Amino acid sequence: MAAGRAAPPRCRPRLLLPLLLLLLLPAPSDGLGHSAELAFAVEPSDDVAVPGQPVVLGCKVEGTPPVRITWRKNGVELPESTHSTVLANGSLMIRHFLLDGGGGPSDEGDYECVAQNRFGLVVSRKARIQAATMSDFHVHPQATVGEEGGVARFQCQIHGLPKPLITWEKNRVPIDTDNERYTLLPKGVLQITGLQAEDSGVFHCVASNVASVRVSHGASLTVSGSGSGAYKEPTILVGPENLTLTVHQTAVLECVATGNPRPIVSWSRLDGRPIGVEGIQVLGTGNLIISDVTVQHSGVYVCAANRPGTRVRRTAQGRLVVQAPAEFVQHPQSISRPAGTTAMFTCQAQGEPPPHVTWLKNGQVLGPGGHVRLKNNNSTLTISGIGPEDEAIYQCMAENSAGSSQASARLTVLWAEGLPGPPVNVQAVSVSSTEVRVSWTEPLVNTKEIIGYVLHIRKAADPPELEYQEAVSKSTFQHLVSDLEPSTAYSFYIKAYTPRGASSASAPTLASTLGEAPAPPPLSVRVLGSSTLQLLWEPWPRLAQHEGGFKLFYRPASKASFTGPILLPGTVSSYNLSQLDPTAVYEVKLLAYNQHGDGNATVRFVSLRGASERTALSPPCDCRKEEATNQTSTTGIVIGIHIGVTCIIFCVLFLLFGQRGRVLLCKDVENQLSPPQGPRSQRDPGVLVLNGAGRGERGQLGRDGKRVDMKELEQLFPRAGAVGQPDPRPTQDPEAPALCEETQFSTLPLQGFGLLEEMTSEAKAPCVGPLAALPPQDIGPGLLSEGPAALPAHSGQ
Repeated sequence: MAAGRAAPPRCRPRLLLPLLLLLLLPAPSDGLGHSAELAFAVEPSDDVAVPGQPVVLGCKVEGTPPVRITWRKNGVELPESTHSTVLANGSLMIRHFLLDGGGGPSDEGDYECVAQNRFGLVVSRKARIQAATMSDFHVHPQATVGEEGGVARFQCQIHGLPKPLITWEKNRVPIDTDNERYTLLPKGVLQITGLQAEDSGVFHCVASNVASVRVSHGASLTVSGSGSGAYKEPTILVGPENLTLTVHQTAVLECVATGNPRPIVSWSRLDGRPIGVEGIQVLGTGNLIISDVTVQHSGVYVCAANRPGTRVRRTAQGRLVVQAPAEFVQHPQSISRPAGTTAMFTCQAQGEPPPHVTWLKNGQVLGPGGHVRLKNNNSTLTISGIGPEDEAIYQCMAENSAGSSQASARLTVLWAEGLPGPPVNVQAVSVSSTEVRVSWTEPLVNTKEIIGYVLHIRKAADPPELEYQEAVSKSTFQHLVSDLEPSTAYSFYIKAYTPRGASSASAPTLASTLGEAPAPPPLSVRVLGSSTLQLLWEPWPRLAQHEGGFKLFYRPASKASFTGPILLPGTVSSYNLSQLDPTAVYEVKLLAYNQHGDGNATVRFVSLRGASERTALSPPCDCRKEEATNQTSTTGIVIGIHIGVTCIIFCVLFLLFGQRGRVLLCKDVENQLSPPQGPRSQRDPGVLVLNGAGRGERGQLGRDGKRVDMKELEQLFPRAGAVGQPDPRPTQDPEAPALCEETQFSTLPLQGFGLLEEMTSEAKAPCVGPLAALPPQDIGPGLLSEGPAALPAHSGQ
């Protein structure tokens, strides 16, 4: 009998091991830090060697002895010889460094230290060894003529390894570096400011390193008499160059400016960030020196030459790019895992530019494939279904143009004695379009301790990490796998589990589910107009793989025959039906088909009649008209307030002249200005005067300001109690004016007069006309405040 199943394959998480079996296995032990069994204490570093001289590449290894150390040059093992020897501490000594002189052997290249013991093999970072050289000058200083008080500049350029040291001579004598008017830049530039007659002479550039010393051609400096003193615009003779450096180097950003008066040179960053002060200095009259650069110093630097006391300025800019070699922020950790489970290593490296990560297994490059997967830009290594062959030392190698780094960790596979062999005779047979029956027989050896089996399932086209598992009891040798997709190939293999661990995996077997006609597609219909429908559904790209697509049919509901089929590919997700009868109700039918036949159809009924009516009742919005209506509405509200205030005044006056006149006037004003109390549908349309409608428009404007036929409104909103009964109230012509002089007799309780007088003193008489009759939702926000402050500033008269 099969055990409980996991979630359906479309949404179930990947199960590394069923919980029941996992609890019975030994707990894995994680190692801490780097691999303690074998690791580098010292790794070789880049160096420049002098031809004919000895060179030593350092390497020191810590690990369980015996440890064997060898070296690789350009990826090939370096044999022991009298020319190169591995010292007792593991370092490599080359007795006489050779430089390729035209076809002969050369010792230049990339070197790696390789250490191996019984736990595995590790490889050091690459160390590039180059020969010390010195080229000829490819830029010589040029003769210069300057005025007294002006600026002179000489430059020379030469390539060499290591980088040559540049000095200058004047008339074959080293120049005085203590002279503040002389500025020597490390890149081979000599600047002389505040020129004087004694500065005239012949200048030479001298370059030296361990390989050679070279002297440039001479360049003369001629200093003429003082300038005219006329005003000269600020000018930048030389601006900063684009530089690409490595961290901890020194950046020299040159800026030479002239003008009369002498301009002031300043520096800034284009992104607005401060340059800072630590490690920053200005050399000469405007050269920016940044010592021990970091990645944060990268950016565009702007040199500005300002005329003193004005805003006249000239600018030049250069980009500084600082690279950083790869370094690890997370090292891989040594781990121990039972056989058959999954092992995962993670390493994260940073650098500028971002480093590329590769993995090595015992010194050999490890690529994805089989049960090995690389994720997250190769920062995560996953090995599923581990076995004895996976036990090794794994290295994470991070490398960019600025350098490389490595970190290692060991995988120990826990393998118990007496584990069962793999299940045999594994077969998979399709039962339906969503089910496959998998059967097997028990292993050939060590079957007594088996506590269950785990069936591993995945689509044949999917990678191993999308695999999921289902647990089966030990007495069951077949299992029905359901919730599969039709016409899809699946891969199956099985393992036997004991309290001490899992067996090796059985041979995988493949089976494809049977095909079936597609399910009904979900369909929605949208009315685009009085004669157009838009049909929407989800695309099914798989239909195209199985010679399928969609079929569309439609007809007026009053007709017997459909129009169609309209054949559509499986990648289509919408279709428009046009030139339809605006008065008809349509039946729309959509079905999917494949090589197994037509699926069930999805049917929708839709009426176009309502769309045409809504189009007639709701013409397009006239924004200008609505704006004018809003303005008129504001004016109407103000007029209503004035009418209410007038009513209060007249009520007070009539209180002075007698009860009868006061009652008649207030009642008359209320009848004229207030709608009768009752449901909204029964109110006198005359209250819409407050919203800006004239008396001639009463009964013709709705709340949205749009004209609607009165009969149509009565059909849409019948009067309460009017169904089947005549309106007992007398009808009145909406166009007829109110009869203010009509005699009306009413009886009011005496307490009503007291209330009237009391509220009049507070400017809140109950006979304020339409304002008192309107419900809160019909009163604009400006009317909900008390006192004169509630009136708009542009109140009309």
